[in-house]
Amino acid sequence: MRIVLIGYGKMGKVIEKIALHRGHEVVERIDVSNGHRLKELTRNDADVAIEFTQPESAYINTKTCIEQGIPVVSGTTGWLEKKQEVEALCRAKEGAFFYASNYSVGVNLFFQLNKYLARMMKPYTDYKVNVEEIHHTEKKDAPSGTAITLAEGLLDTFTEKTKWINEASNQPHELPIVSLREHDVKGTHTIQYTSDIDDIEIKHTAHTREGFASGAVMAAEWVHDKKGVFGMADMLNLEK
Repeated sequence: MRIVLIGYGKMGKVIEKIALHRGHEVVERIDVSNGHRLKELTRNDADVAIEFTQPESAYINTKTCIEQGIPVVSGTTGWLEKKQEVEALCRAKEGAFFYASNYSVGVNLFFQLNKYLARMMKPYTDYKVNVEEIHHTEKKDAPSGTAITLAEGLLDTFTEKTKWINEASNQPHELPIVSLREHDVKGTHTIQYTSDIDDIEIKHTAHTREGFASGAVMAAEWVHDKKGVFGMADMLNLEK
């Protein structure tokens, strides 16, 4: 499979390593120095693009890939206000767009565990729920896309809460997400249920970037010959 890497930072280099190990070819590496090159590529040049950049560039990168007929796998967070526009373009162009806030298989199993535990906890109103996420100090967006996905999974069950908020809160209609930034933390997400009697929590801790990168390559392998809008739940056949 011929892959275009859009974003050649730490994550892009790990993705490249895994893609080559799995027998794929990296035909182009797009970064800030040669961004114009993306508009010159077509499906004749590449089978799929994998995009891990910054929130301010993700929209135009994914849009360009779809317009050029190249299936695109995006893992950039912090730009979701424009995601529906990209999905609509993908459907209109009969293209392929795969998005996940986190490509780790373990995290996506954690998403399902979060929903399952929320349904169990729903009748027990003495417990207050919140989300905590910890990432490296270089991460620009907060809360993380993974934390937002977890929060949305909770809001589906706790319908009395109307929104998440990126700070501590005691308001019954708000779901608090606490974001912490520490040196060299790959990503830790915790769902906490607290009461006067006891606490319950589930946690996912990433140790390396390879889990994210291998999941992105797996997504590229899965989506490159499909048409439509997809996510990890589709690939892993999990509950949406």
